[in-house]
Amino acid sequence: MALEQKEIILGVTGGIAAYKACTLTSLLAKAGAAVHVVMTREAKAFVSPLTFQALSHRPVHDDLFAEADPKQIAHIDLADRADLIVIAPATANIIAKLAAGIADDMLTTTVLASKAPVWIAPAMNVNMYTHPAVQQNLNKLLEYGYRLIEPGEGQLACGWVGKGRMEEPEAIFQMIEAHFSSKRAHDFAGRRILVTAGPTVEKIDPVRYITNRSSGKMGYAIAEAAAARGAHVTLISGPTALQPPNVAEFVAVETAEEMYRAVTERYDDVDAVVKTAAVSDYRPAVVSAQKIKKAQADWSIDLVPNPDILEELGRRKTKKILIGFAAETENIDQYARKKLHAKNLDMIVANNVARADIGFGSDNNQVTFYFRDGRVKPLAVMSKKRVADEICNELNRLFASGDGA
Repeated sequence: MALEQKEIILGVTGGIAAYKACTLTSLLAKAGAAVHVVMTREAKAFVSPLTFQALSHRPVHDDLFAEADPKQIAHIDLADRADLIVIAPATANIIAKLAAGIADDMLTTTVLASKAPVWIAPAMNVNMYTHPAVQQNLNKLLEYGYRLIEPGEGQLACGWVGKGRMEEPEAIFQMIEAHFSSKRAHDFAGRRILVTAGPTVEKIDPVRYITNRSSGKMGYAIAEAAAARGAHVTLISGPTALQPPNVAEFVAVETAEEMYRAVTERYDDVDAVVKTAAVSDYRPAVVSAQKIKKAQADWSIDLVPNPDILEELGRRKTKKILIGFAAETENIDQYARKKLHAKNLDMIVANNVARADIGFGSDNNQVTFYFRDGRVKPLAVMSKKRVADEICNELNRLFASGDGA
C-alpha cells in the first residue's frame, strides 16, 4: 500500500474542526501509516489527546519540553522522521505563526525544523479567512512551498455561511494517498501541461463589462492535481477569487484576446492543454473611454466575435493532447460530441451548468467524458478535486497510448 510505513505528522490546532482530524487519523492508521499527532494547547480543549492516542496507537505530542527519551530531542526527532506534515485544522493563529517563523510550541518547532512537505487545511470563520492578514500569511506560506488544502463553502459552526469549512478528512486522505503512490506520484514527470481556467472579462466602459459565472474552481483543481503528479504546469487564468495553486507558472489575464495570446505563445512548448476557461464568445466592438451615462432611450451594444482559442489549438495540433470542456444547459450529449470533432479534441468533459448543485461556483461537479474513439465515460457527483484527479488519470492514459494527433 502507498502509505505503508510512511511517517506522517498530523498537527491539530484549536478549532471546532479538530473532530475531523480524528477521522483522518483513523484512515491513515488503517492504511498502514505511522501517524504522529501533535496537538496545540488549544486543540486539547476540543478533543482529548487520549482519543488520538487510541486511533493512532501512538503517544500524542503536546508538550515541547516532555522528552521521553533523554538521548533525543523530541521535536527534532519527529521533524527528521517525517515524510509529510499535515496541519488539519489550521487556524488563523497557526497560519500567522508559521508565516512569521514563530516557534513557541511542539507543533511550530517541529514544522520549522523539518524538511518534509507541509500541507495546511484551514478552518475558520469566513470573515477571518478572507481577512487581508490571513490571505497575506497564506500567500507567504505558499511562497515557502507549503501546499494549501482549500477550505470548502457552506454552513459554518459559527452560523455564518461561506468559505472556511475544513476539507473533509476522506478527501485529504485521498490527497495523501495519491501523494505517496509510486504509480501516480510522478506519472507526469517531464510533462508540460497548460491549463486555462476562470472567466474572461470584456469591457464596455470603465465600470461595466461582459463576463460569465465561471469560478475557476475546476481549472485550478486540475492544475493542482497535475502539479502534484510531477508535471510542469502553466495555469492561465481569468479573474477569480481563488488562491493560485503552487504551479510552475501562473499567468493572470482578463480578456479573451489576452488569453488567446498567452495560450498560443506557449502552445508549441507543451505536451497537453486542458482548457477549462469559460471564454467570452463576443466582445464590444467599441469600448468607451468614459462611463456611458444613463438615458431614457434604448441602448444597444454592437458585439464582435472573439478568437476561438480551442479551434485554433485544434487546427495547429500535431502530437499534443487537447482536452476541452462543454458547459451546457441542454442537449449535452449532442453538443459535446459535435464540439469534440469540430475542435479536433482528444477528449471533452461535459457537464450541465444549469444544475445549482454542480454548476458554476459549486465545489462539486458531475461530468461525462467523451473520447475521440467514441468511448463515453459518465461519472457520479463528486468534488471538483476528485473530478480533476479522474481527468488526470485519463490524460495519463492518453499519453501512454500515444494519442494526440
